[in-house]
Parts: sequence; structure tokens; C-alpha cells
Amino acid sequence: MLRNRAIRAAAIVSVLVLGVIGWYLGSPLFIRTTVNEPLPTLAVTATPAQSAAAAASPTDKPLSLSKILARGELQFVDSLHNGKGPVMLVQVGDQRVLRFENVAITNAPDIHVYLSREMGGKWTEATSLYLGALKATNGSFNYDIPPGTDLAPYRSVVVWCRAFAVLVTWAELGPA
Repeated sequence: MLRNRAIRAAAIVSVLVLGVIGWYLGSPLFIRTTVNEPLPTLAVTATPAQSAAAAASPTDKPLSLSKILARGELQFVDSLHNGKGPVMLVQVGDQRVLRFENVAITNAPDIHVYLSREMGGKWTEATSLYLGALKATNGSFNYDIPPGTDLAPYRSVVVWCRAFAVLVTWAELGPA
């Protein structure tokens, strides 16, 4: 009788542990997060003469102070790992950002974003620039590029799941 109780208790504990592990591994596939950050703007102070001129001609469009340096599209890896939507390297004044614009990315545990010197979703930690954890699976968001970074060698954006060492999606960067 005591042996049957021990077996039942061990089975219940095993089922609970497997349930928790299954939830940790599988739930990110169903959980979606959304962030909608604006593109950074450059604060410009106008002189009184410029302010008066702007008030006199309100139909003029404001001067755009951002420039797209490179762009790419997120790619399909497989049915569990993929993304879609554009990514752009944007310069706003002296600040440079990697911009994800209206994207949809498959979720997974522990996802991170890198600029890679390689293409085709390949990257190495030693030669890539780490930008941070993925902010959301859906929406528009920015990653600051450290000042002074030479962007010329970076050819792609890689979204990587550290927990399983698997590629989630990538985008090859080309001319704007």
C-alpha cells in the first residue's frame, strides 16, 4: 500500500514538472507582445525669424532630418522560427538606430538581436554587435547603435534564441 502511494506521488510530481517545463518551452509560441515606439527625432530649436516664417507659411512640410542608411526584410526560417517586416538602419542627426517597422516575429524564450558581418542568418558572437533582447514580437521598435560604431562591415540583422541556440529570423541589409 505504501509503495503504491509513493509511485502515485512520484507520477504526480513528474507530471507537474513536465507540465512546467512544457509551458516554459511551448508558451512563447502562443504569447505575442506588441511595442510601438516612434522613430527618434532630432530636437531643433528655431530662431524667432524662423518661427515667424513657419507661422507665415503653415502649408510647408517640416524638414526630414532622418536618413535610411540600409534596409532589409525579415526572412522565413521554418514554421516555428520566422519573421516578416522591414528592418532599417536609420540615422537621425548624430544618432543611429536599428529600426524594426511593423514586424511580426515568432516568439521563443530568451531572444536577442545582433548586427552580423555574415549573411544568410549566420553570425558569431566574436564578430557581431549585440544590440539587446528582443523588445516585442510585433510592432515597431528601435535599438540604439553605439556612437562611433563603423557600420560598413555589418551585412545583416540576426534575431537569435539563446535558450535553444537557434535562429529565429534574419534580414540581409542592402542599399536604402
